[in-house]
Amino acid sequence: MKSMTGYGFCESMGETIQLSVELKSYNNRFLEINRNIAYALAPFEIEIDNAIAEVAKRGHIDVNIRLKVLESDMSVHVDEGAVRAYTAAFEQIASASSHPLEISLSDYLLQEGVLTITRSSDSERYRCLLFETLAVALAQLDESKRREGASTKADLFRLGTIIEEGHAILAAHADELEALVKAQLIQRFDELLGDKGWDEMRILQEIGVLLAKYSIHEEIKRLAAHLAEYFVLLESDEPVGKRIDFLCQEMNREINTIGSKSQMVELNMQVVRMKDGLENIREQVRNIE
Repeated sequence: MKSMTGYGFCESMGETIQLSVELKSYNNRFLEINRNIAYALAPFEIEIDNAIAEVAKRGHIDVNIRLKVLESDMSVHVDEGAVRAYTAAFEQIASASSHPLEISLSDYLLQEGVLTITRSSDSERYRCLLFETLAVALAQLDESKRREGASTKADLFRLGTIIEEGHAILAAHADELEALVKAQLIQRFDELLGDKGWDEMRILQEIGVLLAKYSIHEEIKRLAAHLAEYFVLLESDEPVGKRIDFLCQEMNREINTIGSKSQMVELNMQVVRMKDGLENIREQVRNIE
């Protein structure tokens, strides 16, 4: 089990470049990657995203990659044809103006096209160091997600036990609840009819209808199945956050139904306790993949 929150960082030094990768992960319903990377590394965006997706299935991931070039990759080219053209132009200006020709180097350097500055656009030279550094940062991110996920898993087990204990108490009193409903119904008929007598078959039919209405055996059975699946999912190595959240909705439905049917204080107390535990589970599930 992995948490959706984590952190990873690595800094590497090459012969001519310095590169650092920082990864921060937060809760999010889906996988969302926000990149802040150097322009020279833009061609690797898809590969970076794919590498991150191997470690994180859900969550908002901030990716900060800083690149510092230690040796200049700039080259300067002198356009000799432009220099000759400007020289001829200066001579024509001097001749036309009847002023002596006094040309300095700065006169050429200020002219457009004399110097051309280019930078290397070969991003592949960064590939090796980039993905080596990213791999280390991702390993740290994965470890932090697993470490926090283990803590969350332990808490989810504890909270699941609360639901399990409540379920056991409900199951133990299910027959008692039916007997109580039956006794209350018979008492009610006695109060209404007194010694006038009543149709036993009709009473049995009414009891059957009410027992079907107030019986919690089906809800207890479904809740047991949901609990079994819950504990199986906690042991899974796959992302289970969404599935556990769905199970919580189903368990909440069964517990609410039991609460609406119960006429016993002890069962009502367990329903409240289970609902509180279930709410805590749903809160924790928001933190896992």
